[in-house]
Amino acid sequence: MSQRTVTNVLKSQLTSDGAGVTLRRSIGSQMLEELDPFLLLDNFGTENPDDYIAGFPDHPHRGFETVTYMIKGLMRHRDNTGAEGLLKPGGVQWMTAGRGIIHSEMPEQSEGEMSGFQLWVNLPASKKMCEPRYQDIDPEDVPTVSREDGTEIRVIAGIVDGVEGPVNGIDIEPVYLDVSLPGGGTFQHEVPAVHTSFIYVFEGIVDVAGEPVGSDHLAILSEGEQISVSSSMGGRFILLAGRPFGEPIARYGPFVMNTKDEIRQAIDDFQNGRF
Repeated sequence: MSQRTVTNVLKSQLTSDGAGVTLRRSIGSQMLEELDPFLLLDNFGTENPDDYIAGFPDHPHRGFETVTYMIKGLMRHRDNTGAEGLLKPGGVQWMTAGRGIIHSEMPEQSEGEMSGFQLWVNLPASKKMCEPRYQDIDPEDVPTVSREDGTEIRVIAGIVDGVEGPVNGIDIEPVYLDVSLPGGGTFQHEVPAVHTSFIYVFEGIVDVAGEPVGSDHLAILSEGEQISVSSSMGGRFILLAGRPFGEPIARYGPFVMNTKDEIRQAIDDFQNGRF
């Protein structure tokens, strides 16, 4: 079985988005514009309300999916389809924007720590104008697999030790795992050999196929069938894998299509109330 190795390690960059939310960006930055089929990865995390309280007021999307995974804190989602949900610690929102949606993500707290991830996932050309879809997954519906060495794996998408995550019907056939490794722990997992895959470490230090990766760093993995991660001191990371599309990408802010003409159409449709 072929082992995946680390092809590049990148430190996430401090920035802000929305109405002034402080976060760390890795994919979607100047150093890594995209990683087919992944378009953006943000890690937000702070105890200072000034860094998150303004949230993400109403904004549009077309042509891709947004995935929010909360680690700590409370975030309220609302959109113009009438969908609404409260993201709690450990909860997930997988929103397929498709042909167009206008939504907001606003903190439902005024103090305390808020942390989590937002991932943007591309859609194939054939699905970019599909009807919007919203999967609101409560924390108790995300299963946890506990292994003998103390490793704990929250399964958002994919299958671990026969346990399947709740996210379904996604074109990239995703694997999305939140893995907590104890000191001396080892995690191995099989993924489809040609899936694009990466690991983002947000606590401690881990070794990925022998390569050390510290907190706030993204490790891009080679092709292969198995991923192996260990840690002498303990660490926590998210593992993502997904089927790449190999299609041209035209991107403008919150719109991701295949051609510039489609981007112009998206802007016109939004400005004229056709979302």
